[in-house]
Amino acid sequence: MIKTSDLKRLFFIVLSILLIGCKSKNDKKSTDFKYLEFSENILNYQVTPKEKFDKSGLMFSDQGAWFAYSFPNPKSQISGFSGPFLMTQQNGIWSSASLTNLIIENNSWASHSIKSYNSHLEQTFLSDNLELKQELVYSSGNNAIIKSTIRNISKSAKKINYYFKNETLLADGLKLSTDKNQLIINSSKTDAIGHVVFPNEIILKSTDNSYVSNKISVELKPNETKEFTISQSFIFKEYSWSEELKAIQNSNFKTILNARKLEKNAQLKAIINNRKTQFSDDMYAEVLAKSHLTLQNNWRIPAGEIKHEGLFPSYHYKWFNGFWSWDSWKHSVGLSFYNTELAKKQIKLMFEFQNEDGFVADCVYRDTNIEKHNYRDTKPPLSAWAVSKIYTKDKDIEFVKYMYPKLKLYHQFWYNKRDHDKDGLCEYGSTDGSLIAAKWESGMDNAIRFDNSKILKNGENAYSIDQESIDLNAYLYAEKNYLAALAAVLEKNEDVQKFTKEAKLLKTKIQTQFYDVNDGWFYDTTLDGKTFIKGEGSEGWTALWANAATQKQAESVKEKMMNPKKFYTKVPFQTMSADHEKFNPLKGYWRGPNWLDQAYFGVKSLRNYGFNEDADKATIQILKGASGILGKGKSIRENYHPLTGKGLNAQNFSWSAAHIIMLLQNE
Repeated sequence: MIKTSDLKRLFFIVLSILLIGCKSKNDKKSTDFKYLEFSENILNYQVTPKEKFDKSGLMFSDQGAWFAYSFPNPKSQISGFSGPFLMTQQNGIWSSASLTNLIIENNSWASHSIKSYNSHLEQTFLSDNLELKQELVYSSGNNAIIKSTIRNISKSAKKINYYFKNETLLADGLKLSTDKNQLIINSSKTDAIGHVVFPNEIILKSTDNSYVSNKISVELKPNETKEFTISQSFIFKEYSWSEELKAIQNSNFKTILNARKLEKNAQLKAIINNRKTQFSDDMYAEVLAKSHLTLQNNWRIPAGEIKHEGLFPSYHYKWFNGFWSWDSWKHSVGLSFYNTELAKKQIKLMFEFQNEDGFVADCVYRDTNIEKHNYRDTKPPLSAWAVSKIYTKDKDIEFVKYMYPKLKLYHQFWYNKRDHDKDGLCEYGSTDGSLIAAKWESGMDNAIRFDNSKILKNGENAYSIDQESIDLNAYLYAEKNYLAALAAVLEKNEDVQKFTKEAKLLKTKIQTQFYDVNDGWFYDTTLDGKTFIKGEGSEGWTALWANAATQKQAESVKEKMMNPKKFYTKVPFQTMSADHEKFNPLKGYWRGPNWLDQAYFGVKSLRNYGFNEDADKATIQILKGASGILGKGKSIRENYHPLTGKGLNAQNFSWSAAHIIMLLQNE
């Protein structure tokens, strides 16, 4: 007969076993990188650059670094990562095919396998006797660490002789010098200095264009390994190399790699788990990982003229190595779903370039010797939308306090400097009186609605196009509502009432002046509001995106949006109707291609008015129709041919990635 005390003891033993089992499962779960797995080889980073501006492949970076890496092509026999690709000078240029090439004597690699994740890069080389595994991870925005592990895979002991050297320098103005185990890289083109730190046993010798190390001999038994790390830093004068070196010396590769995996896994978890249920298929998880990585590759830390972190439109395209205002607002909304801190810094970056009258520069650069800031025009007012979206995620009232007066001033700028006839409806314009800059201010540079536009002077450094634009005033309507909501957070009741009243009046004007009852579409008009500027374009649904249209108006607009002869193409909701005589996606830029920001505004417009089935259908068609968005390998493009789905213009484009995230999220 079992005693009660024995039963109690047995109960506690079983309970302890169960608790230990649960703890083991939880411990395993805490290091389960299942979301990170969606990013495996999601982009193709394989390229051995043959010349300094080689853009035949993509480049991986992290932590806001201004330098990036790729994998070498197998036939190159390079045992190191390609690059680094330097964004510290000349709008992006390769330093070398491989700056730290590992040479093993009497060895030829028979195979080369690669794995990339949003957290790091891995590559493995195999010969008859040896395996070389290399991993690359960023420890900071100034430094990347490469770990190499040589393993004897033969059945007998092997003596291995190896050394390091660089492949031919490709970048202009680079000069190499050495100090024991450190390689120092100066350039006449930038004030960023490169520092490469090898293991202590390595001694380097250099000329201006090359270096070589001493030879290291090691004998490895079967399955025995030799491990070492090399750090590569490219650091601007704003940062301390001595502090970075100290951090490198005190770092542990495994710890850094695990931290990156945890960081990226958590970020991917946030956007993958927040998907709308109708997009639960793994292919949508993969495209979210691709979008996340696209934004990551374009992320830059402060340097030079730039005081906050932010994102390039595309590191891959020579002329997009800067920071644009409406790109920034869009990037920030995409970022807000998984990294509100970076989203806030992106907003702050652009508002460092706000004038006293509220104007915010169109685009700015780290180094104005390469390109000058553009103060000729600003961009459509979407910043209050971005700040509001960020606030809904983290409830950071201090950020709202910081931004609110700047947003309010920016909003008022439009009415002070871009309302030619003072009727409460604004126009796009410029500060220098040029028509081209005024068209740029719309963001839709060569849209057909501006083909016959003229420029008018409003005052000193203030000019308007002679037409009132539906999208601009829809954005301003949305801004009034977002500003009212932010004012409510700050308990600024007078501002709440003011913006709410203004929004009500503007909504009526939008519904009456810009909507053509006969066509069932919203158009720009002449200044007097009496004549529509015809040509159905994506600006026609911005009133729906802003919730400024009536339900009946929205139904008419929706019918045209879902018409296959007009906007419901292979990649739906392009910039202008496919049946227009000026429709030309290959040569049009804003005269036909599908830009994913406009496509997103279109989908969101449908959702705002209850057309959710159409919105779901369009979302799927956009992502499946645009070549290379789904699946592994190809990058996300600047825009797409709406009839063929072909990717057009710049690769690795940030706002396209940001809007893919928005398309799939619950919001």
